[in-house]
Amino acid sequence: MNIRYVAPIIYCLFTSLGPAYAAQPEKPLAPGYKPLAFELPAPGTYVLPALGEASNGQVLDSTGNELDLHGLYGDKLILLSFIYSTCSDVNGCPLATAVFHKIQRRLEQEPEIFKHLRLITLSFNPQHDTPEVMAHYGKAFAKDADWRFLTTRSEQEIQPILTAYGQSIQKDYDADGKFLGTFSHVLRVFLIDREKQIRNIYTVSFLHPDTLVNDVKTLLAEKSTVATQQPRAGRVTFLGGDDNKTGYEAADFATRSIALAERSGQRTNLVEYAKRPPLGLPPVPTPRDNPMTPAKVELGRKLFFDRRLSLNNTFSCAMCHIPEQGFSSNEQATAVGIEGRTVRRNSPTIYNVAYLKRLFHDGRESRLEQQVWGPLLANNEMGAPSVGYVVDKIQGLPDYAGLFEKAFKRGPSMETIGMALASYERTLNSADSPFDRWHFGKKKDALPAEARLGFELFTGKAGCSQCHTIAKDHALFTDQLMHNTGIGFRAAMANDKPKQKIQAAPGVTLEIDADILAAVSEPKPNDLGFYEITQDPKDRWKYRTPALRNIALTAPYMHDGSLSTLEEVLEFYNRGGVPNENLDPLIKPLNLDPTEIKALVAFLRSLTGSNVPAIVSDAFAAPVGDPMDKQAQR
Repeated sequence: MNIRYVAPIIYCLFTSLGPAYAAQPEKPLAPGYKPLAFELPAPGTYVLPALGEASNGQVLDSTGNELDLHGLYGDKLILLSFIYSTCSDVNGCPLATAVFHKIQRRLEQEPEIFKHLRLITLSFNPQHDTPEVMAHYGKAFAKDADWRFLTTRSEQEIQPILTAYGQSIQKDYDADGKFLGTFSHVLRVFLIDREKQIRNIYTVSFLHPDTLVNDVKTLLAEKSTVATQQPRAGRVTFLGGDDNKTGYEAADFATRSIALAERSGQRTNLVEYAKRPPLGLPPVPTPRDNPMTPAKVELGRKLFFDRRLSLNNTFSCAMCHIPEQGFSSNEQATAVGIEGRTVRRNSPTIYNVAYLKRLFHDGRESRLEQQVWGPLLANNEMGAPSVGYVVDKIQGLPDYAGLFEKAFKRGPSMETIGMALASYERTLNSADSPFDRWHFGKKKDALPAEARLGFELFTGKAGCSQCHTIAKDHALFTDQLMHNTGIGFRAAMANDKPKQKIQAAPGVTLEIDADILAAVSEPKPNDLGFYEITQDPKDRWKYRTPALRNIALTAPYMHDGSLSTLEEVLEFYNRGGVPNENLDPLIKPLNLDPTEIKALVAFLRSLTGSNVPAIVSDAFAAPVGDPMDKQAQR
């Protein structure tokens, strides 16, 4: 056995047996090695709210078999730790392993509880921690317990998992730039319920076997492992930064918002997602007059997150297309622009926007280079009064000096600004989902049985694939056409209710007369869809078929955000849409039963790309533009 990983194992094992067996360390031991200094509340007398969905990823078990991390979730409660086997910091990885070992020994005396728990130790150093190494590492501990020791094939495969769980890992180098074989990291252990929701996160100061066992018993005492406040499934909550309003109707609602300045992320080579799209996507179409370069992408990324491009220096593209919300906006049915001005439509996702032939819900643009100017100049979005205003403002910002010249060999203009933003957006390609690995990668165990049934329905009885198309070697899930489903017709013909419920504050709902609301509100604008572009009456209430990749991340749905969940969307289509004279002939009652609808939802949730965490983390590492820059006050 390799001495490099024997020492931490032995030390960890001895400290788990008690301080009498371990050498006295030079620094104080973490609380997890000592008796708990306070009395815990009785299990089941407190609530552990859901903090977000535990992300998935491809891993290797200690025999070298490949599996999805989610394949280990669902049947039991999970305690997950990230380690590397050669860690010598007594209060780092050895602490996590020691605490797990103590839990294992304690619960061996309580088999009715222990049979509901799985321990997972996942290495973030795959270069050294091969499956064989992890097997040796685990031999000292696992015994008869359900304790899995995992790794990945490469750093590229572990990085999205680390990012999704908020695990910041940095390699240590010497003065000559040589890797020392050690890492700087913050120890975090995750408690995950059967619904794949993270229910607690333990750092060094709070990682104690007594606390973890108490929390496990508390979850087992619940009637359901689903907490009362859950983020929407699929949200990359641990990349945080948004103000998740789930549970806002409850009086005890507490925000989990993270200040913009406190967000952190890691850069990603986005150009690779354009040059080599993830599994399930075709080659990225790139205009001949705007070939992609790293300099253009970097400049477009900076522009996309820069609030100074708006009239009052407060609003960026990313404030409607929020990275951690699927590059859409989960919190409003329709978008809101500068000064809270109302936008009549939902913010569409820009994942895989490079492949779209029609842009905006009404299909009024065909090229990203032109599309970007729509929101820049719209009075109710970013509010710039003219193209020249935006060009002049950028020219006056010192931090843009030389960037356009580097990317285009000329300065900012209507053309180069559009080309830069379009170049960045063409890199936001996300696939390699569980569906892709099953359907295109031919991995039989990549997709659960329920989702496979959903796929059969999607391409068969439900007829979804007639509009959300799937090709032989790729899937964009859109026919790129315009369709009338009845949603727009219903909104146009609906009568306002005499009273409307307004959520004024957590736990405070008011009923307000429609006349009072009308007196203080902007008149509701008409929306006739594609008709506004063609002026052809047959095109009334037609809207572009949306692509479905990452659909679990982009609620609410439809062009007006009127359907809040995937279940509502499927129920809408199951009823046959809303009848009207221009209803698309493909829209008709589907006669799906509840089991079939549930299977379709499972299939749709399987379309989330594996590289979403990496793309979001890159977005969190982007500058947002300093609105207090004096050069911006023009």
